[in-house]
Amino acid sequence: MAETKREIERKYDVGAAAALPDLSGVAGVADVVDKGVVELDAVYWDTPDQRLAAASITLRRRTGGDDAGWHLKLPVSLADGVRDEIRAPLSEAVPRALLGLVRSRVREAELVPLVRLLSARDLRHLVDADGALLAEVSIDGVRAERLSGGTGTAAWAEVEVELADDGDPALLDKVEKKLRKAGVRRSTATSKLGRALAETTPKDPGTKKARTEGAARSGRKPGKSEAVADEVRAAVGEGPGTAGDHVLAHLRAQRDALVGLDPAVRRDLPDSVHQMRVATRRMRSTFRTYRKILDRTVTDPVGDELKWLAGELGVDRDQEVLTERLTTRITALPRTLLLGPVRGRLRIWTVARRTGSRRRTVAVLEGKRYLALLDAVDTLLTAPPLLPAAAGTPAKELSKAALKDYARLAARVEHALELSPGPERDLALHDARKAAKRARYAGEAATPALGEPAKRFAKRMKAVQTVLGDHQDSVVAREALRALAIQAHLAGESAFTWGLLYGEEEASGAARERELPEVWAWASRVKVRAAFRNGTSG
Repeated sequence: MAETKREIERKYDVGAAAALPDLSGVAGVADVVDKGVVELDAVYWDTPDQRLAAASITLRRRTGGDDAGWHLKLPVSLADGVRDEIRAPLSEAVPRALLGLVRSRVREAELVPLVRLLSARDLRHLVDADGALLAEVSIDGVRAERLSGGTGTAAWAEVEVELADDGDPALLDKVEKKLRKAGVRRSTATSKLGRALAETTPKDPGTKKARTEGAARSGRKPGKSEAVADEVRAAVGEGPGTAGDHVLAHLRAQRDALVGLDPAVRRDLPDSVHQMRVATRRMRSTFRTYRKILDRTVTDPVGDELKWLAGELGVDRDQEVLTERLTTRITALPRTLLLGPVRGRLRIWTVARRTGSRRRTVAVLEGKRYLALLDAVDTLLTAPPLLPAAAGTPAKELSKAALKDYARLAARVEHALELSPGPERDLALHDARKAAKRARYAGEAATPALGEPAKRFAKRMKAVQTVLGDHQDSVVAREALRALAIQAHLAGESAFTWGLLYGEEEASGAARERELPEVWAWASRVKVRAAFRNGTSG
């Protein structure tokens, strides 16, 4: 069974004969306890083209110390030295639980032993007045041996400071201040593996090319052929030059989000399913909005697969949102209006609808169809199907495409407002909601290139989407409340509370319909669209 630990640490470069300065004077530290020297033997695994290393992910099998086993480290904030470490017991092969967490990076590629690190760890514990552990500080003498992709070796020493569980990060700053006074400086390498790879990799162009391609497939960074122009422009403070450059940069960002969120979804982290679903929708929306820039004969099949994935991810998410909405409604009611086992009925209904959905989500992420989709996205970004309009300027092509989405939204809103309240209008408002989301995504995608005018446009489209989204949520909630009322009635329970909640949702939907004309008038101001079209502040 894998377990997770949040790791917050900092590394410092020192000479081979370096000694730790006295840290007992650090504020809050009552004593420095010598824990002796621990011998550690770690073998790091990766694909031959180093896809995990490209994403700052490490997977190792380590013996020695009190945490021997398999360790998978996923970056949370590299700048702050924060990573999640998922541990599994020792075994000869990579544990299945950890394999799943790197699946979106490695796909079907083989994992091989890459580097072996032998470390002599001279360990100290920083403790408070009660003897509670505040942090671990060590001087590590490290020897690296390349196992594949080269035959090099390297050796160095470093200081590692790791915060104890639930410790105060401010302690790390205090320790660092003491180390800096002793002439110790922060390491430029983010991990031992990163340094080992840098110092043992052969200086061979073919090897460099393989690593670059691995980085592209890892979902963290684009390949050199994709990104070199972006990097040059970024170095001089500019965004992508052509409309095609910009659209591809946006798509790469969504691809990276999709791949990066995969392990979070598998770990069932809060909001991870929603964020992954958003990434699929943004990418699909980009394909549709910029169909004059990207060839639809290539993007449409990928878009269809993205739609499938979003639908699979929505099984859990939609139920979660609906349950939360109904629970909030029930909590707000006086107890005198809760007739019958209302909370119990909602719980039974929710569990019945979610049974197996969690396992199904993980099964989808393990399936060949999902992995084929990730490969298809990578292929599209490596060899993008650009049309002639891709060579145009962002100011012209991006605003033009987004304003077409706006025109579609305007037609749908006006059609919905012409209808009388009822099911037909509900459907029309739902169609308008989807158009508003697409227009919003188009504005957000254009913001890095077009700045404030695009940002303002996206903000107003989001306001329309919010009103229409709330209305649609009320429609869905009413359908659920009717079903709950029927179940309660058939079970001999009172259906009064469910009817009351139905009435509240009906009133909420009507309020959103009354609100829409005013929000739409604000969002559809000609001045905002003109500024977006002309690239001016408006």
